[in-house]
Amino acid sequence: MGGAEIKGARKLRLLCLHGFRTSGEIIRKQVTGKWPESVLEKLELVFADAPFPCQGKSDVEGIFDPPYYEWFQFNKEFTEYVNFDECLAYIEDIMIKHGPFDGLLGFSQGAILSAGLAGMQANGVALTRVPEIKLVVIIGGAKFRNPSVIEKAYSAPIQCRSVHFLGDQDFLKEYGTELLDSFIDPVVLRHPKGHTIPRFDEKGLESMLSFLERMQKDVTEEKQEIILQNDVVEECLI
Repeated sequence: MGGAEIKGARKLRLLCLHGFRTSGEIIRKQVTGKWPESVLEKLELVFADAPFPCQGKSDVEGIFDPPYYEWFQFNKEFTEYVNFDECLAYIEDIMIKHGPFDGLLGFSQGAILSAGLAGMQANGVALTRVPEIKLVVIIGGAKFRNPSVIEKAYSAPIQCRSVHFLGDQDFLKEYGTELLDSFIDPVVLRHPKGHTIPRFDEKGLESMLSFLERMQKDVTEEKQEIILQNDVVEECLI
């Protein structure tokens, strides 16, 4: 930065992708209800509903009110997908309309999407009309298992910064651990709960705050660099 002063770090804008057969309102309640202000004050969170109405029973029925949505449909082995391309286009349209975003936050099906989209964008096969994803927050995630999507998402190490929540009792823990291998230097936050958005313990909170502060510094410096470059260009044109 050549000694240029970096003004106060701005909030990180994240598009939040909810779990299967839940909603943007449900993940909003889960995140804002469990995470402390010290984390939330660093984030600007945008909560979207998935494009397709729930096509079966929701696991959160009786816990959270409907309506419920799903991002795409899949077979029992999670190897064949329906409406997948439509889902990716829908997310990109949201990012165009409501962006720019620094990254994605996802839970469960939304976490699988968030991690995969980072790799697919880097490979030029998704989110080609929006700025580069700089970070992903993966809660209860896993890899896609469709061979074609695997090739598109994980054929090269995913460079964007990532933080991964792994629950000791989460049925996806094994698959979330496998996902770590696809990322460069992932930050891992472990918790004792199951497939849920967890609260932070002291160590986890410290790690999360450190991660977010590094990311805030990076995006703030990048913005300042762009401003300086634009100033230089304008001076050359005068």
